[in-house]
Amino acid sequence: MSAVCGDGRDSAMECGEKSSARCTSGGGEDSLDRLLPTVNTSLSPRKRTTSQCKSEPPLLRTSKRTIYTAGRPPWYNEHGTQSKEAFVIGLCGGSASGKTTVARKIIEALDVPWVVLLSMDSFYKVLTSEQQLQAASNDYNFDHPDAFDFVLLVHTLRKLKQGKSVKIPVYDFTTHGRQKEWKTVYGASVIIFEGIMSFADKELLKLLDMKIFVDTDSDIRLVRRLRRDITERGRDIEGVIKQYNKFVKPAFEQYIEPTMRLADIVVPRGGGNMVAIDLIVQHVHSQLEERELSVRAALASAHQAQPLPQTLSVLESTPQVRGMHTIIRNKDTNRDEFIFYSKRLMRLLIERALSFLPSQVHIVQTPQGEDYEGRIFHGKRITGVSILRAGETMEPALRAVCKDVRIGKILIQTNQDTGEPELHYLRLPKDISEDHVILMDCTVSTGAAAMMAIRVLLDHDVQEEKILLVSLLMAEMGVHSVAYAFPQVKIITTAVDKKVNDLFHIIPGIGNFGDRYFGTDAPPDWSDDDMDEPSC
Repeated sequence: MSAVCGDGRDSAMECGEKSSARCTSGGGEDSLDRLLPTVNTSLSPRKRTTSQCKSEPPLLRTSKRTIYTAGRPPWYNEHGTQSKEAFVIGLCGGSASGKTTVARKIIEALDVPWVVLLSMDSFYKVLTSEQQLQAASNDYNFDHPDAFDFVLLVHTLRKLKQGKSVKIPVYDFTTHGRQKEWKTVYGASVIIFEGIMSFADKELLKLLDMKIFVDTDSDIRLVRRLRRDITERGRDIEGVIKQYNKFVKPAFEQYIEPTMRLADIVVPRGGGNMVAIDLIVQHVHSQLEERELSVRAALASAHQAQPLPQTLSVLESTPQVRGMHTIIRNKDTNRDEFIFYSKRLMRLLIERALSFLPSQVHIVQTPQGEDYEGRIFHGKRITGVSILRAGETMEPALRAVCKDVRIGKILIQTNQDTGEPELHYLRLPKDISEDHVILMDCTVSTGAAAMMAIRVLLDHDVQEEKILLVSLLMAEMGVHSVAYAFPQVKIITTAVDKKVNDLFHIIPGIGNFGDRYFGTDAPPDWSDDDMDEPSC
């Protein structure tokens, strides 16, 4: 039976069980300690395990949540622009017809990551005082098209389909208003949008790639409403029947049932019709396969033999900098020294990056009573975002020079079957769109991980010219890839090596930075783009 709310309104926005952490952006404060290896004081290397566990689903557990680690493949091309949109399934049907149940069955059968279940209930209009009194006496029509904010709904669904981060209102069915805190949703490969008026707006219909109508007998729908509203909502039978006869049944006949002709597929009997659900899933799978992209191969063959871009800034190769590189590049350097000299380079790198932030003249008075013309940061905030796991090692250097800096994290890993980067997890501070962002990644070879991280920031409305990519070591290929796709992003590094081999290792390189820093053993197919394997 569908999880339907009191006044003909299906359950609020949810995220599919197979989805990753795309609903946590801007909200979660839980620790990532269990996601990432800790820095051991022991010098003995730890064996790294991979995510290829046969008996357990791919997931990571924190103290507060379970995160499915099936990643989101690239949704953009080598130019950094979005080249595929999310596949949107529209589910329509009468109240208590089983739309949510059908949606969940589709999610289970699809078995793909990054699925979002979006309910029309989130987009009810805020009621006036007079309308609230009508709702209290079962005299307000929640089953009329005018009850929904279609302008906000279309705007939100369009942005989500385009791969952007969106904020979803949380409707309070007690006060008939929107809660102060909205939910942030990002990164859908498939969107399942369900509601009684899903087909009632022309602009909304244009966003739907597949339209499904759930057709359930009216007597069954009435019985479901009676059972639910009496046992779960504490309402009396007279009020439920009054509302059904006055609003629900006429609205279905006038507004909902006629839209059945717009459906691509009609599903009789709702969630129990597994034949129809299997056909839907087969079609969605075929559509997703047609949209698959190969970004890393394109990066490896593009922009070669070009001069280094003007957006690149390389730390001056002083004897000190050269000496530190000599130590950390040496394969025989022990872990203590590797960490010590890496931290020294990181501090210099962060200081250099800060010099590219906007500033303005600021006059202060010295203790001697004299004016001093100095400079101060000219912007709202500075936020650091690390590409896990090695990028996290740069956070202490940023915190040491930027007091109270906010930190976000993005986990990107390589799919061992396709070789493509995949987005697994992100936690970004609220209102990051207004910030100057320092994106930290210790090594960049092809630029695949850095490009994905930048694309995530742009999808969260961070301005491209406010992004600074900082890395200890980059390959020319990675520099070109990032600069070509995002010409306004400033790139700061301590050194640029010329070559990348067939395994995407930087040559002469530094080895696998994360494994050398954390004391783990690198797998034979590791890449210098900092995309590590998750542990099972």
